[in-house]
Amino acid sequence: MSRTRPGDDLSRRERQVMDILYRRGHATANEILDELPDPPSYSAVRSILRILGEKGRIRHRDDGTRYVYLPATPAEKARNGVLRRVVQTYFGGSMEDALTALLRLTDAEVGEAELQRLREKIRAAEARDTREE
Repeated sequence: MSRTRPGDDLSRRERQVMDILYRRGHATANEILDELPDPPSYSAVRSILRILGEKGRIRHRDDGTRYVYLPATPAEKARNGVLRRVVQTYFGGSMEDALTALLRLTDAEVGEAELQRLREKIRAAEARDTREE
């Protein structure tokens, strides 16, 4: 299977399964199969789930005779790790360059309310940095 992101140990299919689990919160193998683009066989999905479990990316709970799969890492923690890696890899660690790229990418106008929320978050980050020094 092909790799899709530098530094990521997930194949394209594994990433698709993780995306489904993060979006849904939890799912059975059949539910995952139903949502996969160009779906593989059921046994292939079970193999992917087994591999993800071995990698420590998912866990499961029993629900009668079936397993319900869940991400092992909370979405916010996973999101933070991915963003940290993207900023480091593609923007040389520059948060400013990453934010500039995001603003350009959206090509949308940022409203005053959203700008105010961003200013507040920047102030909070500055206060955190000051306390840590």
